[in-house]
Amino acid sequence: MQSALHISTSNLTFNLSSRWERQTKTQFFLPIKQNPCFRRTLELPNSLKTSFHFEFEEEKLKRELEPTTPTLLPVIIRQSDGVSRYFWDGNDLKLVSIDGKPFCFDNFDDLVDGCQRFLRSCSLGVRNFLLPREINENYLEYVKWKFLHRVFSSALQVLATQAMFRAIGIGYARSLPSAAALNWVLKDGLGRLSRCIYTASLASAFDTNLKRVRFLTSVVFSLSIGVELMTPAFPQYFLLLASIANIAKQISLACYLATGTAVHRSFAVADNLGEVSAKAQIQQVCFDNLGLMLAAALNIMLKNNQRLQAGLPFVVYPIFTAIDLYGIYQSLNHVHLQTLTKDRLEIIMDTWIQFGYIPSPAEVSKKEGMNFFSSKGRLKWPIRIGCLNPKCQIPQISMMAMRSLNKDDFYFVCMEISFHGFQRNEGILLCLREGSSTSDIITGLLQACYIRERLTYRRKKGEEILEGCEWFDMANECKKCAKEDMKVVNEKMVELGWACKNILLSTDEQTRFSFVND
Repeated sequence: MQSALHISTSNLTFNLSSRWERQTKTQFFLPIKQNPCFRRTLELPNSLKTSFHFEFEEEKLKRELEPTTPTLLPVIIRQSDGVSRYFWDGNDLKLVSIDGKPFCFDNFDDLVDGCQRFLRSCSLGVRNFLLPREINENYLEYVKWKFLHRVFSSALQVLATQAMFRAIGIGYARSLPSAAALNWVLKDGLGRLSRCIYTASLASAFDTNLKRVRFLTSVVFSLSIGVELMTPAFPQYFLLLASIANIAKQISLACYLATGTAVHRSFAVADNLGEVSAKAQIQQVCFDNLGLMLAAALNIMLKNNQRLQAGLPFVVYPIFTAIDLYGIYQSLNHVHLQTLTKDRLEIIMDTWIQFGYIPSPAEVSKKEGMNFFSSKGRLKWPIRIGCLNPKCQIPQISMMAMRSLNKDDFYFVCMEISFHGFQRNEGILLCLREGSSTSDIITGLLQACYIRERLTYRRKKGEEILEGCEWFDMANECKKCAKEDMKVVNEKMVELGWACKNILLSTDEQTRFSFVND
């Protein structure tokens, strides 16, 4: 009787071919215990099966992944013209808006809807041309007022240039080209020289009093246009008037260039300072061209009446100047600088002491305003950073504060008394030492604000000003409070976007003392 494990040699070829034809069934019915050599021979068709069916399985997998019904794909694209999503309609891949309307113009059944979408696309195109992609929320308000300022300022400049040409005789038979060219070169040379002198003398003020300096120079620029408009009435004084006007213009231009970077940086929320600056140049060109068109339109309207055309600048000058300066004032109010100066830091410290929170750059900007007038004289116990002035009356407390210094002190706070006429003004002085850090300046100013609060409270109660040991006890207590608050104050300021690495001080505020250990 033949064993179940015996396979005839004569039937080997037949069995192999049969198994290859019936490969799926055979591999499940083979006995477990079989000759290893024979088992390796029978496993050969498995590799043949994989090669034979590879293309078929790939096509089957592709058909399973491809949807046969319309499907919204889970991929959203955010572009400058809106938010869209990929859509598969069964045959093609399309891009649809977030509300399901496709971005194509082959379906205009609804003409109103098509016009609205066209206008929306145009407005978005203008927006992308004039404005950066990522900006602060107050940037749009700034650009709106800047538009008002640039249009009317450009129109006034066109009218002023026209008046100066009329003053030197261009367009008339009596004009002298050589004399006109000489006068023009002289006035430009004097203007550039004055620009250098002005820039060198007010270098630090461009950082510490940016808004005030920029607005005041804008007023000077408007007055310079008025002087240029007067040149036709006094042609014999053309060089003098033109030189004065050009000096004022060059001073204004120097301030504009010096403060432009700081203004643009306040709007660059994503470190896109280059983009913000480039868009500002585009805005300026577009707005100035609109002002040129406005001036040209006014001249065309009055071209048949030379008398009215000559008197046009004097009529529109006060109106355009008022609109121009109002636009500048409003645009600067929407510039929220994150840099720290003595005045901004003082506002922050007073708010922290009185209300227990750190104000944002927008809040401080609103309180700061243009700062046309110094706070000295308007506040009781004004705080000053610098050194003691020997010309002022120095209280004995100031001398004692200096004598109590040691090598670990990087600042000291004392009183100072000054006189304006017969008026006696009392103030607080913060003196900084060489090598003092930003943290030392903030701590010292916070201590000075604490001292002012307590002195003001005592003044309201009718108590006398502290002297001697009582003053030092109060100063040490305020210093302890300032050091305790310093960590929290610094963290809150960084969270709100304040630039706490450096504090911008004026030339007088940068005066330092050195400690001499006798």
